Amino acid sequence: MPYTSLNPATGQVVAQLPSLAGLQWQAALADTYAVWRVWRETGFSQRAALMERLGMLLREQRDSLAALITQEMGKLRREALAEIDKCALACDYYAVHGEPFLRAEMIPTDATSSYVLYEPLGVVLAVMPWNFPFWQVFRFAVPALMAGNAGVLKPASSVPQCAQAIERLFGEAGFPAGLFRTMLVDAREVADVIASPHIAAVTLTGSEAAGRAVAAAAGQVLKKSVLELGGSDPFIVLDDADIELASTVAVQARYLNAGQSCIAAKRFIVLPQVAEAFLARFAAKVAALQPGDPAQDATTLAPLARVDLRDQLHQQVLASIELGAVARLGCRPLPGDGAYYAASILDQVKPGMPAYHEELFGPVAIVLRAADEEDAIRLANDSRFGLGASIWSRNSPWAEKLARRIESGSVFINGMVKSDPRLPFGGIKDSGFGRELSYHGIREFVNAKTVWVK
Repeated sequence: MPYTSLNPATGQVVAQLPSLAGLQWQAALADTYAVWRVWRETGFSQRAALMERLGMLLREQRDSLAALITQEMGKLRREALAEIDKCALACDYYAVHGEPFLRAEMIPTDATSSYVLYEPLGVVLAVMPWNFPFWQVFRFAVPALMAGNAGVLKPASSVPQCAQAIERLFGEAGFPAGLFRTMLVDAREVADVIASPHIAAVTLTGSEAAGRAVAAAAGQVLKKSVLELGGSDPFIVLDDADIELASTVAVQARYLNAGQSCIAAKRFIVLPQVAEAFLARFAAKVAALQPGDPAQDATTLAPLARVDLRDQLHQQVLASIELGAVARLGCRPLPGDGAYYAASILDQVKPGMPAYHEELFGPVAIVLRAADEEDAIRLANDSRFGLGASIWSRNSPWAEKLARRIESGSVFINGMVKSDPRLPFGGIKDSGFGRELSYHGIREFVNAKTVWVK
């Protein structure tokens, strides 16, 4: 199947690229493996210098790279620029901290000397989605290569040009040819790629279905996997919250990237004392979002990445309305070209509705009305997902206590959930396992080798 790049704002096909045949990707993997065997012997200073150069190139080319993101997956131009900046930040961060994170760890025992070495595993396969076509690649590749691994990217079929641009950037920065490689392979061949003797481990960001398939394939051949899957993050507004601040951040937290983010706030859990005040301000700010050309600065609501994704979202909304949910705002596709969906709020959502149990990957906020604070915690945890969460309260120490009761990989208090190179990122339950970023992420794809000397 070819990789098809189309412009979500117009629906026009931009490019079509063929998938690699089996013999082609097998040869490519063998080449990357050979390059890795040399790369693993390089010192951290050499790796860090190349990583700094990569960060510099990202900043120099940020306008053209952001334009490519906007064209290929529909992201607002300013959000695409921020995505490139974040990739550069990750390069800078690991150039400085990669070596300390992987320094030999001395441990006192009955030996004369005993310590733990952190050594690279080999070639890491990354199966990546379309919604953050640069950042999700860089957050795996930068720590993996700093640790002495090689990286092979299997991108989503709708963003091949972004994937090829990333490979080009690694080459321009001076990394050995083939150390980071983009492979346009058919999704049906991913299990065969994982089984290749040249692949040591796999990481995936994507859907639950894709995660289960990749984890099963990796488990079958006893290879390490890290999965970052879906999310349905709760946004809990307590009765002492700063309503103006919470409602303002809520708009960004839900509608960034047209709501196409695993860590977007999706379930707005409100207490009775503040429900109407919060929702009135939130709805007014959501209604002010302007759909349009994502390349224009005046546009504040981007299209979805594909029409089929928009249609799937609308079916979830309609099915929930049929079961009693209330369309407080929007809840409809927008007419005209492109995959646009109205900025929406779905109120009175209850168990049994698709909106309650499923991830809504698009610009639809769902409202859950809690009876009290205890009920708000129950609602937050009543999900098979566990990626992120946020709590809004003027009493931060109390919110910190509540955070310990939230079942998720992260909890942000009075702030929007986001990934940060300095902090570990990942989820629990059906949101996946393993961590990216910080020192936790760089240690996912290394061999913790014990050395004992008498």
